[in-house]
Amino acid sequence: MNSLRDRVLEPLLTADPIRKAALTQDLALDGPIGAERQIEAPPGIPGRPEHPQLVPHTQLKAYSMRTVEGQAALVHSIAHIELNAIDLALDIVWRFAGMPEAFYLDWVRIAKEEALHFTLLRNHLVSLGFDYGSFQAHKALWDMAERTQGDILARIALVPRTLEARGLDASPAVKNKLLGVGDKKAAAILDVILGDEIGHVAAGNRWYNFVCEARGLDPVGTYAALVKQYDAPKLRAPFNLEARRAAGFTEAELQAL
Repeated sequence: MNSLRDRVLEPLLTADPIRKAALTQDLALDGPIGAERQIEAPPGIPGRPEHPQLVPHTQLKAYSMRTVEGQAALVHSIAHIELNAIDLALDIVWRFAGMPEAFYLDWVRIAKEEALHFTLLRNHLVSLGFDYGSFQAHKALWDMAERTQGDILARIALVPRTLEARGLDASPAVKNKLLGVGDKKAAAILDVILGDEIGHVAAGNRWYNFVCEARGLDPVGTYAALVKQYDAPKLRAPFNLEARRAAGFTEAELQAL
């Protein structure tokens, strides 16, 4: 029970978001990883607080950016994504056995960075007079994690390379919204997040190609098939091509967009 893959379960199962982030940042990367051992799924994945209330994304209330409440609601929505991203990174570590040790180290480092992002955003929310849980949120990210829990290739293809890559596309417009209402602090946090998320998506690309090669699969054709099989959301322009290239998407993949 002392392997890295076992230890990620503590923050993953923790309901309190502040403690979840702290426990994630405290994960030590030394010691045994336990790459080959299958781990039985414990109940309660992922740990979730009582608030925010989770609703379909189509039911989320729209707020005016002319108000502090609207500004905070936008920051809250990003914080919620980052909290989910902690769980997504931790979940891939314990759930899928048999990958190289570097795979697990990559995703624990990513979880630590997501925990930092959540903490920065949550602290900023508090400075605006709100907190995480003050607004409703959706669970689309975790829904995809549940749908892909049986296949590591689908998980990597459709979470970091699809849902998280959408964050690269959305970042410039969201940053401009925040700058438009004078929130330079939130905009600066988004710059930190974008830089790190390029690395996270790059890890997704690297390990997706690794698994495709191991299975003798064409990455582009396989991705299209997985999108259809798992009913992944269709990607829509505008695309942040510069960030996507930096994250390792090939020209053939960008053309397929």
